[in-house]
Amino acid sequence: MEALRVVEKYQDPVEDIIRSYGGSTDSLISILQDVQSEYHYLPEYAIRRVAKGLGLPLIQVYGVATFFKALSLKPRGKHQCSVCLGTACHVRGAPRVLEAIERRLGIKCGETTEDMEFTLESVNCLGACALGPIVVVDGIYKGHMNAGKAEKMLAKYKKSPRRKKHEKVKVSSSTRKTKSKSRKAA
Repeated sequence: MEALRVVEKYQDPVEDIIRSYGGSTDSLISILQDVQSEYHYLPEYAIRRVAKGLGLPLIQVYGVATFFKALSLKPRGKHQCSVCLGTACHVRGAPRVLEAIERRLGIKCGETTEDMEFTLESVNCLGACALGPIVVVDGIYKGHMNAGKAEKMLAKYKKSPRRKKHEKVKVSSSTRKTKSKSRKAA
């Protein structure tokens, strides 16, 4: 019987999430957040499963899902990028930062890249005005941003090619010399 429960656990993540909160309607927002973490958005079938699992009208669950900006009914990228366009960030160049990110990713604000790597959004204020312009990627605040820094920052998040399981990593001799020279200088 225990083995059957383990199999059931992996058949429907939404049901597992609902069960983890004891099926409590008071946990609706937390359940929706966990479902979104699982899928990077709230698929229609998941919203229906949550409504049924909690015994709530579908319109109530849908209303909560559409009320909070943190929840999305559209697929989101692996990396969430938010650019603050509040007054302090705006006067310090946030629109230029946003334009640079849009160019680099090939999308407009509010869109997701075709490879599902990035979703780009703007926010009205992040509450860190002294550090503006601010960009937040996956919850990490990056302050004093400009167009050049934004492009370098995004390059770090781009997919790197996967190495084969047993492929050896080659270290060039120029890298070793550079490190030893910098140690001598210190």
